[in-house]
Amino acid sequence: MSDNYLLNLYEKALKLPAGRKLFSMMFSRKAPYFATITPVITELRPNFCEVKFKKRKGVENHIQTVHVIAICNALECAMGAMAESSIPKHLRWIPKGMSVNYTAKATTDITAIAEVNPEDWKPGDLPVTVKAMRNDGTVVVEGTINLWISEKPAK
Repeated sequence: MSDNYLLNLYEKALKLPAGRKLFSMMFSRKAPYFATITPVITELRPNFCEVKFKKRKGVENHIQTVHVIAICNALECAMGAMAESSIPKHLRWIPKGMSVNYTAKATTDITAIAEVNPEDWKPGDLPVTVKAMRNDGTVVVEGTINLWISEKPAK
């Protein structure tokens, strides 16, 4: 068992039928906007998270590709789970901004990934690398979500 509450919850959920979906639903309740894409957190470990969601009418734009805001939502979901399962106990995080590039049409289901180097968890700016891919592995969005890392106040 990890000493991180989110990783422990994820590991427990994986033992249940449809555990990834259950965990993802619980995680989405923390930030309800995540639920608009119906994400499934398919892999969560320190400094890495993978989120998948289906291409469906509710996330499409006017040309029937996945809307980039839905993709950014998945990227932020992946970043949030990764950050919460990775940050040292004496630190806290908050997002400062997101910078993304659209690199290809999002014509299929989407896989979003967020990752960071373990040694980067220290007070100050932390750029988190994010990317989203189609089913064929083509990157459709890539960029950075910038976090502000600070010490937790003394209790």
